[in-house]
Amino acid sequence: MDSEVSVLLQCTAWGGLLEPQVQVELSARFNRRTEPALERHIEEVWIERVNREPWLFNGAKFRLHSYSITSTSLTCMDGAGDKRDSPSCIHEEEEGLQKTAGSADHGRSNVLTHQINEINKVVHEQHNDTDLISYKQRAGYLRPAHTPSLGIGPPSGRSKTETQPCLQGDVSEGEAPTPILTLRLGLTCYRDFLGTNWSQRSEELRQRGEAEFGDPLALLAQPLGVGGVLCTSDRKVVLIRRSQKVAEARGLLDIPGGHPEPKAVCEGLAGVTEDKIRVEMLQQRQEAVVRELFSSVSAEIRDEVNVPLRSLGEPMLMGIALNHTSAGRPSAEFYISCSLTSAEVQELYWKGGVEAHESTDIVFLREKFCDLQEVLQLDQHSPLWSELCPSAKGAVLLYQLMLSNQQDRSNQSQISLGVESVWTLL
Repeated sequence: MDSEVSVLLQCTAWGGLLEPQVQVELSARFNRRTEPALERHIEEVWIERVNREPWLFNGAKFRLHSYSITSTSLTCMDGAGDKRDSPSCIHEEEEGLQKTAGSADHGRSNVLTHQINEINKVVHEQHNDTDLISYKQRAGYLRPAHTPSLGIGPPSGRSKTETQPCLQGDVSEGEAPTPILTLRLGLTCYRDFLGTNWSQRSEELRQRGEAEFGDPLALLAQPLGVGGVLCTSDRKVVLIRRSQKVAEARGLLDIPGGHPEPKAVCEGLAGVTEDKIRVEMLQQRQEAVVRELFSSVSAEIRDEVNVPLRSLGEPMLMGIALNHTSAGRPSAEFYISCSLTSAEVQELYWKGGVEAHESTDIVFLREKFCDLQEVLQLDQHSPLWSELCPSAKGAVLLYQLMLSNQQDRSNQSQISLGVESVWTLL
């Protein structure tokens, strides 16, 4: 496994998660821990960086503290008879980052029922590529993307006592448990990221966090990023080569991505500037936070690749990857279909988007299926892998898991060792 990246959470066994299957819990408890000496260090790093690169500006970001996955069956949520207390009601299947005790709130059943209804709309609604418009215009109602049929089975490392997850297409059957992911979010900022995760003292901060708070991430900014594996209608994945003028991973291949913005959620609040945003302002806008998480990756594709939103399918969350070149910074990685061909995407890219200055070239990957052993060696021997920046590596790992699940499902009636997907540069 590449030491630069790891997978914190994979949702690929469920076929990825749609927006109604994700919720957030916002609290100041999930913010970074502060300490006077560290705050002085952060300020010193920021002043030095701005003096060197005066175009930099600070901005609020969401901080990922931890996550939980709750799998609740439809019979449980419908409250039919005594099934509410039956083994089919599964709560808090998995905890991530901060290991916390406790079970899911039984009182959330009405909220979850609403989410299941939204998922059912997605499953049964007819997809029309020519009629896709942006999230905000459609007030968050979903339309299915061109996603492959995905595999069955829990992610690796799951408890044997956990119930098998269901496929997206099975959520309307009424019995299979449906996963609901809760992201526990606080607030941080770009300045704090530079002074903690991106600091030369990041390992020291991890050790101090573990010693003083029992959490190696307690003193780190941990801003939550987003990235999109964009797949064209002719089944090619879009990568862009990062400019030599960006702060990180200069000249390497990357996927379109960025950060969900708290300021976008606070639009319309009178007198609220970015430096005045507080968690309390966001707690009454939790659905808007989830919408921003999903819509921001589409906006990044529009701005970086110049693909219009109407050509994009709805983002499907594949999981969360960690970038260990910046002390384990998390990024939510999405699969997004595109109704355009690779040639059409390439033409739009060269016309230039809002953030065209961040990259210098566009390349496309095609899928090539081969034996499992060759795939396992991909990160060690492939010249292409060494060209990928860490954020792209995490997304590719999750996409490989998704394609592997798809292939396993299509071959489930055969006796085989299974296949994975590797990438070759066109």
